[in-house]
This record gives sequence, structure tokens and C-alpha cells, in this order.
Amino acid sequence: MNTSYVIWGIIIYTIVASIIALLSRKGNLSGMSGYFIGNRKMNGFLSALSYSATTYSAFMMVGLAGLTYQGGVGALGFEIVYFTGVSLILIFGPRFWLAGKKNGYVTPSEMLGDRYQSKAVAASIAIMSCVFLIPYSAVQLAGVGYLLAGMTDNAIPFSAGVIIAIVLALFFSYTAGIKSVVWTDSLQAIFMIITSTIVVILIVNSLGGFNQFFENIETTKPEMLAVPGNGYFNFLTFLGLTIPWFFFSISNPQVSQRLFMPNSFKGLRQMLIGFLVFGLIYTLVSVLWGFSAMQLFPDLEKADLATPSLLSSDIIPPLLGIFVMVGILAAAVSTIDSIMLTLSSMFARDVYGNIKSRPDDAKQLKVGKIVIPFIGVLAYAFAELELNLIAVLSVAASSGLIVVVPATIGTFFWKRGTAAGVISSVVISSIIVLILEATGTKLFNLGAGIWGLILSTVLFIGISLVTSAPKEKAEEFVNLMKEHRKAKQA
Repeated sequence: MNTSYVIWGIIIYTIVASIIALLSRKGNLSGMSGYFIGNRKMNGFLSALSYSATTYSAFMMVGLAGLTYQGGVGALGFEIVYFTGVSLILIFGPRFWLAGKKNGYVTPSEMLGDRYQSKAVAASIAIMSCVFLIPYSAVQLAGVGYLLAGMTDNAIPFSAGVIIAIVLALFFSYTAGIKSVVWTDSLQAIFMIITSTIVVILIVNSLGGFNQFFENIETTKPEMLAVPGNGYFNFLTFLGLTIPWFFFSISNPQVSQRLFMPNSFKGLRQMLIGFLVFGLIYTLVSVLWGFSAMQLFPDLEKADLATPSLLSSDIIPPLLGIFVMVGILAAAVSTIDSIMLTLSSMFARDVYGNIKSRPDDAKQLKVGKIVIPFIGVLAYAFAELELNLIAVLSVAASSGLIVVVPATIGTFFWKRGTAAGVISSVVISSIIVLILEATGTKLFNLGAGIWGLILSTVLFIGISLVTSAPKEKAEEFVNLMKEHRKAKQA
């Protein structure tokens, strides 16, 4: 594709998104709650679009398409398991929202720290989140790097694409905090779902329509329409990929923090419904992209080049290809700036705030803003490693974050949970997961995320049973929904 088209596409997107971000400063909300969670005043429609754009990042159109190219229809099953896991929001969403509104929580780690009456709990979860989410941010940056380099035949090199994404993410994060991110996310979500759907319809039609499309695969690569297919998606691999993804909605703080943001229960429901509709469409589109690349470009050097190869092909009109490219760039940026805001709020609130014995709100906000570029620099350093298979790397990040799941479940459903149980389960399990992921070790062929979940559960329950729980707070959280129902009836 003509490099000048790509450059102009980036310039126009940057101008439009920047105007929206700057307009969002009107009536800007001050303080930690205003800057990082919009003072809990986000309506359901904006929350749904922002939640979707944050979740469905470069992982989908680059990563999931690449995973489909690599292993076939098993990638669809992998993503459907994530959909199943979203049902956890039906259970935890109202509880997060009620607890946040009642106690003024800004971060999920702050909530857990209060529930278990321990500053160390909040700090350890915040630090663990940084360890695993900064590489996940790098995955998004790498997605943009591969996209722009692939579409321009390296006229825009990988590093330049990474820098473009990080600069945009920093600008949106600083402009008006979460308000800027939510408004730009909403634009990006609408843009990417419309353009990617149009393009996939064009590609499928160019290959003879849906019937012929799947007949082609059945004729040339029938194993890609079955599981384990070419062997990539054997049962243990599938399990290792899907278990961390199932708990994504409560283990990833950049997602669970958004459960504090809706302005009402109704807004929370609208957010969930809108996200599910968006996600189903985007999942099917991404998988079809992978199958399309499989037919048109069967010998790609890297599976993650499936989407760039399609967008730069003669099948896609250049203007439409640019639109989709901008949508993917926007999706990646929306995830990066959301992670930057979440991690900076966790560091300011739960690490610095606890070390300094809860400094005032203005000082915490100042520290949060200072931390944002440091997160960006670290993410850039990881992205420059140019690691393969974005989808698998995304799961690796969730494999580390899964260690907080037992403590999160215990927050609302188990009165015996203790701070010692949480700290040991989070710290020890995350170190083990980090070692397994770094060395590529698979004990009994099970992924690191499965071992992380097993070990953190055993440690959380075992150590909690031999230590003392904060009874008053435990009662408050376990009875949260019951008290809410009584208040409504009254």
C-alpha cells in the first residue's frame, strides 16, 4: 500500500481524536476519583463503548486473526470461553459498583486492601499488576508496529509504529484523564466495528461468498476447521490459553476498575449488554480475517502479519484499508492509555499513598500523573523485543493476573479470607508464574496460568484458615447485596 495513504490516515485520526480529547476537558473533574474514574458519572452507552475499545485491542484484529491463521477454528473456541467468563460481571459487577460507591474506592486493589484491612494487600496487588500489565501494554504497541510495518513494507518501521502509539496514548491519558479516554474510546469503538465488518464482507465476497469461503478451507486445509486441527490447539494448550482469559473481567484491573464508573445499576447493565453485542461481532470478524489470510497468504513468515497482509492486498480498496488500519491503531491506543491510567492510579493510591500514610488527594493525583510516562517507557522497551504471537503473549499477562482471582472471590463470598492469605497467594504465585513464563516451562504440559490459579487458591484458603480474618469488614462485603436489597425495599 502507498505509504503516503497510511501517513495521512494517521494524521487525520490524530487530529480528530485530539479534538475530541480536548473537548472532553470541558467540565473536567478534579481529584483522583474525577481523573481516574470520572467521579462514577459515566452513562451506560459510553461505558459500553469504552469497555469494548479497552478490551478488544490489537489483540483481536491482529492477535486473534493471527491465532486463527496459526491454529484454525480453535481460536474461535478460545475467544468464546472469554465470552462465557464475562458472565462473571453479572455476579461481581454490582458488588464492585456498590462497594466503590459506598466507600469511595478508586482502584480494585484499594478495595481489596480495605476488605482485608491491610495496606500491604493493596500494595502487593498494585505491584503485581504493574509487573504483568506493562508487558501487556507492550503487546498492544507491538500490534501497531507490526500493522504499520506490514502495510507499508517496512517503509514505516516497527519502532516508528510503536512510538506513534505510545505518544498518542500519553496525550490522551494526560488531556483529561479517564474522560478523555472514554470519549476517544467511544469514537474508536464505533469506527473499528463498522470498518472491520465492511472489510470482512468484501473479502469473503471476493473469495466466492460464505459457502465457497468455507469450501475453500475444507478443500485446502480441512484440519483448520476442526479441533485440535493442525495440532496447535491440543486440549492442554487450549486449557492453558482459555483459563486465564475466562477470569479476564475480574483479574485485569484496567477492566475491573471500570465497574466503578457507571452512574447507576442501569448504566452497569447497559455497559454489559453493549459490550457483549460488540464483542460477538468483533470476534466473528477477527476469526474470519484469520481464515481469509490463510487462503490468500498461506506462507506468511509470522502469523501476526495476517491482518497487515490483508489490508495491503489488492482486494481491499486503499481508502477502506486505511480506515480499518486506523481502527486497529485506535483500539490498541485505547487499551494502552487505559492501562496507563489504571496502573498510575494504583501506584499513586496503593503504593505511594500507603507508604506516605495516605497523603491528600492532590498529592496522589500529582504522583499518578508523574508515573504515567514511566509506564510508557517501560512498555516501549518491552515492545522493542518484537516477540511473536500477540494473542499468546496477551494470555501470558492474564496468566500472571489470575493469581488475584481467589482473593477477589473471597472478598465477597468468604468471610474467613485474611490479609496473610491474600499476600502469600498473590506474591508467591505471581513469582512462580513469572518464572514459568520466562523459562517457557510447562509442568505436566499445563500452562502457567493454570498453576497460578491452583497455587494461589491453595495458599489463600490454607493460610486464611490459620490466621485471623477482619470480621466486621468481612460481614460488610459478604452482605453487600443483601443490604442493598433491604435499602431498595425500604
